[in-house]
Amino acid sequence: EADIVKFQIAIPELVATHHAKKADYQLNNTDTSDSQLEMIQKLVLKDEDFNKISDYCKEKKILFLLSAFDIISFNKLSRWAQPYCKIASGELTNTPFLRRVAKARKPIILSTGMSDIFEIGKAIDELLNYGVNKNDLTILHCNTEYPTPFSDVNLFAMQTIKEKFDIKVGYSDHTLGPEVSIAAVALGAKVIEKHLTLDR
Repeated sequence: EADIVKFQIAIPELVATHHAKKADYQLNNTDTSDSQLEMIQKLVLKDEDFNKISDYCKEKKILFLLSAFDIISFNKLSRWAQPYCKIASGELTNTPFLRRVAKARKPIILSTGMSDIFEIGKAIDELLNYGVNKNDLTILHCNTEYPTPFSDVNLFAMQTIKEKFDIKVGYSDHTLGPEVSIAAVALGAKVIEKHLTLDR
């Protein structure tokens, strides 16, 4: 059972170029003739979709959350009551975006896929310097391979983040099955983000 359901909101042209190549898992599951941008344009949800999802979440008594990938999309989030700000891995080094999110004065969940410890520290400092309370910040260890092989999970990285920055941590789980999420909780994860798909 989940506490929150999260979707992504973005303007495709602000997050990908026509030249961006697809990842292997995308090539394996989509039309190989289109670009990353063209794929995103086909899959992007519209505001009216989010209105329907938000209404359904209220009906089912589950919180609805959107993770924005650009400032314009983030500025629209007030249309849907947002209990947290979820920052995706790709925005961890996007300083203007981090500063905008910090100004929202809401609890923040920050994913760290593809980042090193220096970049994670810099993002944390940026958020704290722009007024985020450290107690309102949770850092998710994340591996951006879909699905993530068990051999690449490395939950010790989550513990390293916790110890180095004295901060709440969690795990963004792209593995198949529940085992790694359970192990992450046993190792101190306060938040589990589990990626699900019903259709590839």
